[in-house]
Amino acid sequence: MADPAAHVWNGRIWIYPSHDRESGIPERDNGDHFDMVDYHALSIEPDAEGRLDPMTGAVVDHGVILDLAGVPWAKRQLWDSDVAEKDGRYYLYFCAKDKDDVFHIGVATAERPEGPFVAEPEPIAGSYSIDPCCFRDPKTGAHYLVFGGIWGGQLQRYRGNKAVFTAAEDTLPDGTRCALEPSDDATALCPKIARLSEDMRAFAEPARDLVIVDENGEPLKSGDHARRFFEASWLYFKDGKYHFAYSTGDTHLICDAVSDTLEGPYRYERVLLEPQVGWTTHHCVTEVDGKWYLFHHDSSPSGGRTWLRSLKVKPLP
Repeated sequence: MADPAAHVWNGRIWIYPSHDRESGIPERDNGDHFDMVDYHALSIEPDAEGRLDPMTGAVVDHGVILDLAGVPWAKRQLWDSDVAEKDGRYYLYFCAKDKDDVFHIGVATAERPEGPFVAEPEPIAGSYSIDPCCFRDPKTGAHYLVFGGIWGGQLQRYRGNKAVFTAAEDTLPDGTRCALEPSDDATALCPKIARLSEDMRAFAEPARDLVIVDENGEPLKSGDHARRFFEASWLYFKDGKYHFAYSTGDTHLICDAVSDTLEGPYRYERVLLEPQVGWTTHHCVTEVDGKWYLFHHDSSPSGGRTWLRSLKVKPLP
């Protein structure tokens, strides 16, 4: 399991991870070996006194909640997901490649947090790339989807919500990544954010940049690999501030940026997680009974195999 999204509903902690497997596909820069085919729901149960503790609570695997065969538009690679609740209904946002090997974001719905979830026949119009996070603004009640990931996540192909590079330009025949990111001194690629429609199944507006800035208020540069966004969006509200936690990718850090407003810009603040065993870093930040926790993954139990990851949790530093 990898890429956790954790929420507290109905007296339990619910975790929605991606589900790694031994696919037999050679490890490649574009992530073909991450060939996941289903999603599970996990819950952490309260103790005998009804207390929730993600560090010690018993974990229940509720089994498959959605699989590749249940997504009409998807061809392969069920990567990261998130789940949101609205009016007693649950919405699973997930990314997958279509028949043309282009990543989009889909939505599936269920009556219970453990599913089963039923996917919409088409992906969300205007969606692209990977790693959806669904955030409810506590000030307005509106829901937003934040997404994006470069390299295998294909964000580098897009400018102004349009694909301006092709898959052929994206990688060489041997799978080696080409340089479609902006030059080092140019503004870094940004994660995307879009408000969702009232029915939670569509974008209510075109996606826009969620801008991360440095201590001087300047947007981070593409060459600032220790701070710039790579993938793994997670938006959360803590102590009256909007926080955006994300992965730097090739420098293997989880970082946090802060804003007084949802619109941003978000000022880079600190490192939340140092490099772990395995190439990828992906996380969520969740409040449980007044305490904050960082859920993430690494590859320690599999001996460092990057495509066989396991979940971890720690108090938010």
